[in-house]
Amino acid sequence: MPASSEESPNHGSTTRWIVAGIIAASLSVVLMPTPEGMQPEGKRLIAVTILMAGLWVTQVIPLAATSLLPLVLFPLLGIQLAEVVSNAYINDKVFLYLGGFIIALGIERWNLHRRIALNIVRIVGVSPRRLVLGFLLATGGLSMWISNTAATLLMLPIALALLKTLDDEQTCDADAAGGRPELLSAKLAVPLLLAIAYSASIGGLTTIIGTPTNNQAVGIYREQFPDAPEISVAQWMLACIPMGAIYLFVTWFVLTRKLPGRTEHDQSLRLELKQRLLNLGQPTTAEIRMLVMFVATALLWVFRKPLVIGTMTLLPGWSEISEWWFTLLGMSPEVGKLSGFVNDSTISMLMAVLLFCIPSGTRDADGKSVALMNWPTASKLPWDIMLLFGGGFALAGAFGSTHLSEWLGNELQEPLRNLPVWAVIAIVCLLMTFLTEFTSNVATVSTLLPTLCAICIALKIDPRMLIVPATLATSCAFMLPIATPPNAIVFGSGRIQVRDMLRYGIILNLIGVPIFTIGTYLFIKPVLGIP
Repeated sequence: MPASSEESPNHGSTTRWIVAGIIAASLSVVLMPTPEGMQPEGKRLIAVTILMAGLWVTQVIPLAATSLLPLVLFPLLGIQLAEVVSNAYINDKVFLYLGGFIIALGIERWNLHRRIALNIVRIVGVSPRRLVLGFLLATGGLSMWISNTAATLLMLPIALALLKTLDDEQTCDADAAGGRPELLSAKLAVPLLLAIAYSASIGGLTTIIGTPTNNQAVGIYREQFPDAPEISVAQWMLACIPMGAIYLFVTWFVLTRKLPGRTEHDQSLRLELKQRLLNLGQPTTAEIRMLVMFVATALLWVFRKPLVIGTMTLLPGWSEISEWWFTLLGMSPEVGKLSGFVNDSTISMLMAVLLFCIPSGTRDADGKSVALMNWPTASKLPWDIMLLFGGGFALAGAFGSTHLSEWLGNELQEPLRNLPVWAVIAIVCLLMTFLTEFTSNVATVSTLLPTLCAICIALKIDPRMLIVPATLATSCAFMLPIATPPNAIVFGSGRIQVRDMLRYGIILNLIGVPIFTIGTYLFIKPVLGIP
């Protein structure tokens, strides 16, 4: 197309200048004298980090391509051996996300996600405020288990169809009355669509697999503190679901405070939802079996380890079994508990593999049984995110092996030394929230979390007190369309202006800071057993 051919040279020139500037900044660090107390390889690691952070932020090349740089630069610059950095790209957290995404693809393959969403909205109600609440709960609940982008793409067509129904009905009523009053759909569109975008981000922060950011953070924590207590899927949910629920309620209040409670069009919306459910028909055998696998996965995750709050054990964990299991295998019972051999990724991969084996109850054109999952569907996995994980883990590992984290912690602790812990948490959450308005959430966590780990060591703070709220804050960028894919998707509907997103988003960005700061003490600290 002519327009494209005219624009691409300018775009290419701009890209080259951006890349040149990033490379120049990185090289200047390599050439500068090594600061006192820092190892030479630590200085070179800073240069690589600047290069990767710049490329991640500007996205002049794909995120996944930037994530591969440690495989080349670490060995060439003497930062880490090639085999050491390669190991960072495949670990249990990568497989946890991989298995979870296969399960999510299975839910989507058999249309189970659409039935769940429509039923949640139908149950909650169809008046304007209830409708926004229904979409908040439906999208937030889905994004706990499937990607935020997928949850948004699922709910947006339903919301647009309902708005279109209102448009058509009110236009006919206005023509009959000889006037054109302001359409209710115009008032409802912004709160409803923003509710989808915001709840997709908020729902994702409540589980480890809900967003790659959480998974990345847990992996970096494990890399930096291999001997520290792990953060399990169940612990994350117990600590973060209450904060997510509070955030959703506050979001609902902020978005709907000017909406009417009931309207004369509630009945038409109810009929629209009912018709969509009727179009889906009765649950198929495949949907039922997929639901069973989904619920089984969630239960195995939740009950793998004992559910402990403080010193009180609510429920024992199935992975705590030891003697009879190892005796059955012909092993010595003294070998330890099963919990030392399995983790959440074991469950994730077990259930993912079973999806390829369990029949769906349907047959193909040749009469052969079709499994719940096939490879063409599974091949839709976000391989770029897998590589992004690896790049972040590689950076985190190098920060530890070069003792750069320790050096940074010593340098940064002085400005924060006299601040109370709650103030440190609040400052970090505020920084992460507004920084991720312009950067990739996963890239921000990958770049900054190693430094936060070092600050925790220097200030003698349990790292979980800072890592978890800081990670949650990176999922809460609500001001700009470019901040997150859910924001961009609903903005693309054409029914939202940038000023609408800014007006609501800045309020919710700021509200998140006290929610996560107070929540650290009310939920994170007791659930994770932090002294």
